[in-house]
Amino acid sequence: MFTFLSKFIQQWDAKFLYLNDVCCAENQCYTYPCEDPLFTLNVNLRSGWYMIEMGIRSPVVRVESLVFFNSDGQGETFTPLKFSLYSERVSKRLIYLTTSGRLSIGLRLSASNFELKHFRFVRVTQNFARSRLLKKLKAKHPHYRALQRQQGHGLFITDNAFHHSTSTQTLWADYCSLFEDKDDIVAYPRWIQKFDYLTDETRKLMRFKLNASEIKPLISILMPVYNPNPVWLEQAIESVRQQIYPNWELCIADDASSDPYVHSMLRHYAEIDGRINLLFRQNNGHISEASNSALSLVKGEWVALLDHDDLLAEHALFWVVEALNKNQSIRLLYSDEDKIDETGNRSDPYFKCDWNQDLFYSHNLISHLGVYHTNLVHEVGGFRGGFEGSQDYDLALRCIEKISPNQICHIPRVLYHWRIHIDSTSYSLYTKPYALVAGERAINEHLARQGVDAKATSTNVGGYRVKYALPLCLPLVSLILLTRNKFCLLRQCIESILQKTTYPNYEIIVVDNGSDDPETLNYLKKISKNPKIRVLRDDRPFNYSALNNAAVQLSKGEIIGLINNDVEVITPEWLAELVSHALRPEVGAVGARLWYPDDTLQHGGIVLGLHGVVGHAQRYLPKGDCGYHGRAALIQSFSAITGACMLVRKALYEVVGGLNETSLQVTCNDVDFCLRLREAGYRTIWTPYAELYHHESATRGVDETPENMERTAKEISYMKEHWGDLLQNDPAYSPNLTLDFEDFSLAWPPRVELITTDSAN
Repeated sequence: MFTFLSKFIQQWDAKFLYLNDVCCAENQCYTYPCEDPLFTLNVNLRSGWYMIEMGIRSPVVRVESLVFFNSDGQGETFTPLKFSLYSERVSKRLIYLTTSGRLSIGLRLSASNFELKHFRFVRVTQNFARSRLLKKLKAKHPHYRALQRQQGHGLFITDNAFHHSTSTQTLWADYCSLFEDKDDIVAYPRWIQKFDYLTDETRKLMRFKLNASEIKPLISILMPVYNPNPVWLEQAIESVRQQIYPNWELCIADDASSDPYVHSMLRHYAEIDGRINLLFRQNNGHISEASNSALSLVKGEWVALLDHDDLLAEHALFWVVEALNKNQSIRLLYSDEDKIDETGNRSDPYFKCDWNQDLFYSHNLISHLGVYHTNLVHEVGGFRGGFEGSQDYDLALRCIEKISPNQICHIPRVLYHWRIHIDSTSYSLYTKPYALVAGERAINEHLARQGVDAKATSTNVGGYRVKYALPLCLPLVSLILLTRNKFCLLRQCIESILQKTTYPNYEIIVVDNGSDDPETLNYLKKISKNPKIRVLRDDRPFNYSALNNAAVQLSKGEIIGLINNDVEVITPEWLAELVSHALRPEVGAVGARLWYPDDTLQHGGIVLGLHGVVGHAQRYLPKGDCGYHGRAALIQSFSAITGACMLVRKALYEVVGGLNETSLQVTCNDVDFCLRLREAGYRTIWTPYAELYHHESATRGVDETPENMERTAKEISYMKEHWGDLLQNDPAYSPNLTLDFEDFSLAWPPRVELITTDSAN
């Protein structure tokens, strides 16, 4: 244990007897290399509100800390307060003390090596504290942001609006929740109650809208049955019978269940509801054959799949029909899903993105609820034996071969509740390891039918990796690095490429934008003798887009790689992995998984609309955490990736005009470039199998000069003007996930259509 700021203790004792007096350790530097830093000091404090400020420098980008207080006089211990600190930034948070007297204040940090650059603890008035609470809540808390929108006060709502309805105690509790896990702020049960709960009025409006629908197809629901839990089977059947949309039939094929009660229950339901069709198989043939038997009963134009222990949401078929009426070219639909336990509690929602073929190859994106045009299912031959456990995945893979991507529709609503029990893959994929094996085989057969030279293998995260073959004659890759001084970072970057990269055919083009540091200049002179490296001097004012565009014109490679000078190679196969995707004819840009030096995620793809413009997907996720439904560990498409490590074929780079050097000189040019590739019909791929460190915090300067702030504002304005609608509706993200945080937590409210009187008319 260390004595924290002992030289200031006497000052604290005196000064904190008065309002608004400040104890400040500003501009002092302390380095504490220890495994579990814990600092304490004893001071006399009055009860009330305080603001704590801390600024640190650390090799770790984000440091978690706990601030705790103990009243020595009364023996009272207060709940520790969480506090996130960021290197090279001053972080602040309010603190409320209920007891006056001599207190022991402790601070514990997750980092073992850091410099304390700024420390301030100041008493504030209640009015100031309340104003600060509201400001933070309105900016960050989804409930308060939603209230602003409901009140119709635009971006801001006056503090007076909360005066009578919200106590300071409530504000304080909600403020503290901002420093906790986001799931604690917006718990899924609370979200369901607010946004996924049907009232009698909602049901009435849905039925009214159905009556006015142009098409009302018969939807056939396939349910293969084999010795289910009778309670769950009954609930599954009832979930169909309770559908708001009435034009359905339930096609049940019992696969020779040995439980006679199952037979009698099925016959009972067939007798009381003529929409239920039954077939009893004489021999057990497993789920594929049973599904085909159910398929033989189908009379409907559409086929939906339902397991015998799962549930359909009451409005499931309503939203299917709603989508079909909006776009009659659709041939396959899929929805979001969640899990339901044995007692009916819902959890773990998977709010999916729109059609994303690369993510679909990584795991079964369609899954539940999947709805297929009946003719399409017959065209591909129904379900195939030998793929049990992944028979629906195999069906979907064969179906997408017959239709175009714009005939696949995602319904961004939870329409299916997947039962969690010990024998279900919803409990764990490893309860049915044969399902992973079957899925791997299904993908490989699909790739072979498509003539794609690639191989899928199952991974230890419960998904698949498709590895694309490289040609015998490897294309030259031109890696372009911009630099100005920063000798240590530049050397680290280049040496890691030269020493670790297994892909042999590359050149490095270093664009020196006015270096004047002798050490850097000597290093540039030295590496220019390497036949793989060219050094170009370009002293124009810094314009990231223009500098890269000029270097591309002088490059020799078939593939261009934009690489920041502050990245460091981790995986030797990084370039081979990126090239394998960049050569795919349907792919435009491809990016890597980038880590901060402390092994938290820096770049897992870019999500449009985060923080108003763009943000990094699942930033700060610790290494080893696969993220939201595995999306931090699976190959997939994103709308954009970072230019810190991006590969693209030179021909495509030139076709779309390179980076925008006029309107986006510094920021957002990589995002704009990817969106123009998207407009031209190409996908942007992110792969977790090319990994590099990104020492972003080490090189990022303060961009707060008036000139830079004006430029940044103009570039953001340009992005909103040119990509405004897309920024609010990223097809690689979900409208049910937040745009306020980067962690894929729940949106409050979701950005989906609500059923109202106006929408029903």
